[in-house]
Amino acid sequence: MELYKFHVFLAMVAVLFLFPVVHGWGLDGHYTVCKIAQSRLSKAAADAVEKLLPTSANGDLASVCIWADRVKFHYHWSSPLHYIDTPDNLCNYQYKRDCKDEDGVEDRCVAGAIYNYTNQLLSYNKGNDHVSTYNLTESLLFLSHFFGDIHQPLHVGFTSDRGGNTIDVHWYTRKTVLHHVWDSSIIETVEERYDDSNVDELVDAIQKNITIGWADQVNSWESCSDNKTSCPDIYASEGIKAACDWAYKGVSEDSTLEDDYFLTRYPIVQWRLAQGGVRLAATLNRIFK
Repeated sequence: MELYKFHVFLAMVAVLFLFPVVHGWGLDGHYTVCKIAQSRLSKAAADAVEKLLPTSANGDLASVCIWADRVKFHYHWSSPLHYIDTPDNLCNYQYKRDCKDEDGVEDRCVAGAIYNYTNQLLSYNKGNDHVSTYNLTESLLFLSHFFGDIHQPLHVGFTSDRGGNTIDVHWYTRKTVLHHVWDSSIIETVEERYDDSNVDELVDAIQKNITIGWADQVNSWESCSDNKTSCPDIYASEGIKAACDWAYKGVSEDSTLEDDYFLTRYPIVQWRLAQGGVRLAATLNRIFK
């Protein structure tokens, strides 16, 4: 039975390379978050992550960071776990009010998912004599992906437009929706203009900002209030504020978004990617301490 489960999991990992990106930061955004995170892991956390990663990942968390998007067709129940819908125009987030799915089931949002998979991974620390009731490989991949999602501002967006998914815009000459602009278009434009269309150059640029430009902020990014292992409510509150201040601001149906929008928004995208990576690492370090 365990061998069967392992083969099923490998099949789902293989799906990574067969289907296009449709949600989340997009492939390069999630890759960036996980690449930054893995470079900041403690020895204990790095060892645990390596043990939990599927063999096909070759020890590289970033290579499977998009997995949670790819398995939505198989795990239909997981779709609401990628985002949070908040009341229109209030520009704030409250867990009890907002963390529920469309049927009103509580705790089914990206913040609730982060709490859940953090708790599942804590069972790893019970040692080899403890047989976990969870698939901890999947727990790791879900948690890593959801740290990316919660740092994408429009994954904590307004209910009526589904986080910008129903706002049609033009990204320069290309027709798209506002949500996709923040998932992928800004990152792709950054790579085309500044990074020779190379995601690793984007990662390197953000890493330099973490160690130099944002060095005085990193400790506050890493910390959690009340000695919690993870604190997604903080990230979600930041997310809806960024959505209001930057993503939605100045945008209406059929807006054309060009350099004025791009040049003022791409620093926010890089900042949120950096926060996501730093915080994922800090959380994994606390889990596997």
